[in-house]
Parts: sequence; C-alpha cells; structure tokens
Amino acid sequence: MDISKVLKVWYQKHHRQLPWRKINDPYKIWLSEIILQQTRVEQGLPYFNRFVSDYPTVRHLADAPEQDIMKLWQGLGYYSRARNLHAAAKMIVADYQGVFPKSFENIKSLKGIGDYTAAAIASFAYNLPHAVVDGNVYRVLARLFAIPTPIDSSEGKKDFAILAQKLLDKKDPAIHNQAIMELGALVCKPIRPDCENCPLILKCAAYNIGEVNRFPVKANRIKVTNRYFNYLMIRHKGNFYLNHRNGNDIWRNLFDLPMIETEKATTPELLVKTSGWRALFGHQLVHIEKVKIFKVHKLSHQHLHTTFYDVSMTSAPKSAIWKKFIKVKPQSIENYPIPKIIELYFQEESVAYGTMKKS
Repeated sequence: MDISKVLKVWYQKHHRQLPWRKINDPYKIWLSEIILQQTRVEQGLPYFNRFVSDYPTVRHLADAPEQDIMKLWQGLGYYSRARNLHAAAKMIVADYQGVFPKSFENIKSLKGIGDYTAAAIASFAYNLPHAVVDGNVYRVLARLFAIPTPIDSSEGKKDFAILAQKLLDKKDPAIHNQAIMELGALVCKPIRPDCENCPLILKCAAYNIGEVNRFPVKANRIKVTNRYFNYLMIRHKGNFYLNHRNGNDIWRNLFDLPMIETEKATTPELLVKTSGWRALFGHQLVHIEKVKIFKVHKLSHQHLHTTFYDVSMTSAPKSAIWKKFIKVKPQSIENYPIPKIIELYFQEESVAYGTMKKS
C-alpha cells in the first residue's frame, strides 16, 4: 500500500474547507498554525478571521501595540503565543524587510516557531519537503505501526520525525502533510477513533491487534498544581481596580483584579486575617458584600480555584501598594485584555456593560 497516495486520495474527498488551505501565503499560514496550537479549529477560526482583518500583513501586525494584540487574542489562552507572534512579526520586518523567510532554518529562527510549525509553513507555503509531526501525526503513526516508544521521550521524538520524513511524498509535501494531519483530526481521533472509515485500516497494526486505544504511548504524566486565587472586585465611587500582570507567571501582560493567593481554599473570615489583605487595606474600613465561587479553571499544568469577593471601600485607598493598580470605570473594561476567568465573572456581574452598582 502506498500510504501517501491513499492519504491524498482520502484528503481530496474529505478535507474541511478552511481559509488557510489552498493558499500559499506564508503569513496567513503562520497565523493559522500559531492560533491552532492547543486550540480546536472551531474555536480558532473566528480569531484567525479577525487577525487577518485587523492585521492583513506582517507589517501591520509588527506595528500594532501589544495590548491591542492581547485584547484580540483574549479567550484563546496560552497567551505566550500572542506575545511570540508579535515578536516574530517584528523580527520579520527588522531582519527580512517584511518578507516572510523562505527556508526551513530561517523560519525556525523566528520567535515561537519550532520544528513542527517551521515544517508546516515551509511545506504549505513553499512546498518544501519537510514532514510535519504534530499530535495528530504522532497518533496516526503510532497506531499505524503500533509503535511502543513514548512520543514524549527524546528517542520517540527522533524516531517519529525520521518515520514521518521517510513516508513523506517529496514531490507533493504540502498535500501529504495536510492529509495525515486531517486524518488524525477527523478519523484517528484520541477518543473513539472512526476506524471503520479509515483509509489505512488494512495497514493499521494497532487495529489489527485490537489495541488502538493503547497508542500513542506517553511516558510522563503532566503534574498538575492546584492554586487558590481570591479575587477582589474593589469598588469605590463607581470605579474599580485592575491589576496589570507581569513577571513570569500565567497571563503575563494581561489585566485581572487585585488578588490574594492562598495555599488552600479559604473563607472571608480567614481571608481578612491574611498578610495580603492587611497589605491592601491595613485598618481601613471595607465591606465584603458578596462572594462568588467559580468552578475550577483548568490550564495545562494548573487548576485554578477562584473565588471573587465583591468589596466596597468607604474611603480612597491609602497604602502605597495601590500605586500598581489601575482605577477604571466599568464601561472602559472593553479596552483591556483580560483572562477568560475574569471575563466570565464580568459577564455574570454585567460589569463590562457599565451596570455595576455604585457604593
């Protein structure tokens, strides 16, 4: 069986119509690849369309303020992708006169681009013979050949890359790569794969030994950290306060609310006794008017247990720590990029629509 030929025949009949396909514009292909990292197509498609509309060329993207890019990215998560996207656009303008580089090595040198993304851009835009190896491809190959080597091991990454390159149709790498990725997305799915409609079923070793769900093999489980965020919606004379996140923690350069992190779930009675509370308010008179507990917000390596405290102050804050917060009116919240959990809270409390009650 000519695996590549079978894949391409299947692809021509069954592939999804998506705006980054059947084009060779490296900028739009790059945008799609970065957006679709850790993101489903259905979720990423409207973001792709908005980015192309707002930033039609790499120069437009490079010249945009980072806060505008982060705002447009809001809701997609993994915000380092947006920061890297912006940094890479600036590199293309500075180092390549605004023209997207055409070699695998130069593409890979851009911020946020690794082997997979470089291979995807090189093959889709320039039809260069570089095999893509993403999660879909790992899954297809691991099942097709019943490969026991863990895909998250150094040996596995090397072996799968060699195998993918060996199977690649060097004369038509763009369609081959898209076909094997599409098969993994639509048929050879992680859970309940549609084996009966797979064009490679007769070749699939995992299927023939009845062990499809055993593959691909992973060696390491991701350790998940539980964190407890106590957010403070602090209101004073119709305004509230935002915190600009920086450093190396999650959501860098986004805006959230003042927050006290505790080692475990707490109560209002215990929260007011913490050093974080004292640093914010000291002996100032404040009122906790409402407490809202959100369901656990799951990130790739962290589970965030979030509780929101609706707090009102009778006088303006006095502590020097307040200099790092930004005082805003409810109707201006649309101007700030915020994490999804904050957006959900604002929507439930109608904060973004200027209907927050005044203290």
